[in-house]
Amino acid sequence: MNFSTLSRAACLALFATACALPVHAASTAASSASSAGSASSGSVSDSIGSSSNSSGDDRRVAAGEYRVIDVAAAPGKPDTTRMTLHAAAAGKDGNAREFTLDVPNRALAQRAVAKGELVQVNAREYGYEFAHADNKQAFFLALEDNWYRELGSHKVAI
Repeated sequence: MNFSTLSRAACLALFATACALPVHAASTAASSASSAGSASSGSVSDSIGSSSNSSGDDRRVAAGEYRVIDVAAAPGKPDTTRMTLHAAAAGKDGNAREFTLDVPNRALAQRAVAKGELVQVNAREYGYEFAHADNKQAFFLALEDNWYRELGSHKVAI
């Protein structure tokens, strides 16, 4: 092997290594994003429910502030907290909306939500963002079901 052949072989090896690095980094980042996202998000159908005071199973939520009127373990859902939220202000129809929100406990690890606290609900293209009203820090995203399905990990052939 002469110098020219050795240089080409070294360059090809270096090029192949450089091309492989972004793929590994991207898959690691996607894996991290997926696990981080699952800790602080859930589907609307799994997370939002009607309260015992509401009629029907309406999962639509109006943006605005809600008072936490109850906090308890979510029945049948280990490591999940159920909050009952009541609209701080009445809607256009004069009624104050009330619903339950099931949140994974790990989404509340930095700061729990207590009975009496205000929660800010923001309607987003992808679903609903729930935040502490005092500092606007989001703690949970309830994603529309079609968005939530896309968030899951998918095997990709390379």
